[in-house]
Amino acid sequence: MMPAAALTFEEAFERLMGHEGGYVNDPRDPGGETKWGISKRSYPSVDIKSLTRQGAAEIYRRDFWGPLGAAPGSVKFQAFDFAVNSGISTAIRKLQAAIGVADDGHWGPVSAARLATMSETDVLMRYAAQRLRYVAALSTFATYGRGWVNRVAANLDYAAEDAA
Repeated sequence: MMPAAALTFEEAFERLMGHEGGYVNDPRDPGGETKWGISKRSYPSVDIKSLTRQGAAEIYRRDFWGPLGAAPGSVKFQAFDFAVNSGISTAIRKLQAAIGVADDGHWGPVSAARLATMSETDVLMRYAAQRLRYVAALSTFATYGRGWVNRVAANLDYAAEDAA
């Protein structure tokens, strides 16, 4: 895989914030109360309404960015963004499916070694396809699908920029 420009957590977080908003409590959202993309369902002990942007960044760095290891920045951003919407395990499982290894939801040396042998562009395209198939199968697609598809489209723009 061609080395991508190093994308820092701070750059990835700024991109993510372009997709995530402030406080919402949509009764149709299974995540419940949400702010900066952090949901009450996933973080029941967090005071969501009072969560600061910096507090969200700390959660994202620890629970979403860190577990993705040393993947190239272009792929790591895509996995990071997917993880915020669907959980870290789902994001990793779908990345593993995209690269053709056992999709156990744990990023380790086998997954990393396989990723290192593949074309960055191929991985990015296959991963976007995995994500689109995943969201299309969700029961809430009729409600939120347009937003999810537009988010993947925006991320494909980032992928083209990152892989250049």
